[in-house]
Amino acid sequence: MRGLLASVRRLAAILLLASMPAIGMAEEQRVVAVGDLHGDYGAWLEIARASGASTDGKHWTGGRSVLVQMGDIVDRGPDSLKIIRHLQTLDKEAAMAGGRVVVLLGNHEAMNVIGDLRYVDPGEYAAFVTRKSDRTRKKAWQAMAPTLVARARTTSPDISEDAVRTAWLAATPLGLVEHRHAWAPGGELGKWAADRPATYRLGDTLFVHGGISLEASVDPIERINARYEAALEEGAQVVRPVLEDPLGPLWYRGNVAGAPDQGVRPAPDGELATVLARLGAARLVVGHTPNPNGITEEQDGRLIRIDTGISRAYGGPASFLEILGGQTWAHERGKDGQWSRRALQGVSKAGER
Repeated sequence: MRGLLASVRRLAAILLLASMPAIGMAEEQRVVAVGDLHGDYGAWLEIARASGASTDGKHWTGGRSVLVQMGDIVDRGPDSLKIIRHLQTLDKEAAMAGGRVVVLLGNHEAMNVIGDLRYVDPGEYAAFVTRKSDRTRKKAWQAMAPTLVARARTTSPDISEDAVRTAWLAATPLGLVEHRHAWAPGGELGKWAADRPATYRLGDTLFVHGGISLEASVDPIERINARYEAALEEGAQVVRPVLEDPLGPLWYRGNVAGAPDQGVRPAPDGELATVLARLGAARLVVGHTPNPNGITEEQDGRLIRIDTGISRAYGGPASFLEILGGQTWAHERGKDGQWSRRALQGVSKAGER
């Protein structure tokens, strides 16, 4: 009898497992992918509502869906911090609902961490201003004054400390000191950036901010991500050149046909086929290279470009990509404010692995 019961239990366990749906399979879980936002909080809220990720603009309403934001939340627009805070809230709430929020590392997040502020909108600094900001800036000047004055006098021996201070204040708006503390390696947002994956694969779809070169694809996804995480860590000894590597996943445009930096790179179709085979994917989804004409599918469906210039800095349409049940759709907001849903062809037989 005991042996019979054990056999029944084993059979029941096998039948139960066979009847359970596959967990984490792309065809069973809805995926929403959103391109570069560049500080446009209003456009992000429109996308969050239209995609169902946050219909009230505050909380996660996407259930078991996976939301993938492609990086480049920051720069060019004033409200990056608002977008980041909202995504952080959605991340926690999605996890409790069985969903997921994945924010990729973009080249502009990396630029903020290493202090390349060429594209920072003044509103980004203003977002960090508090009642203590004037005092904070004065303390920063006092700490830096000897070094800054000495450096200025190497080229202008007669310059006064007041002149150096005036120039420094003009280049240091209120909030900038706090912005730098937050984004520096080891700062709150610096740590947040270090936790962002440079590459992410879900089912047979690979998500990368810029693109994947032959050189980058030599390593598995886990090693690629670990390299970027290490480069964003705190410490003067940390080696950071990978963050500016033109062949790395944050900056590479070579997968995009006709990209201006193509140069002597391999033909995009051949390179992409090799990259996808190495990394175990059927299609690559990228941002980084704006296309205000909308989401495009190229190279027999193996490449999907979803940076439509969403931010007001570019003037393109708000948009998002939807993947469900092996099908892909482009959602775009028209000039009349109405959203449209357009089916994409998908990976052709010639492009299948």
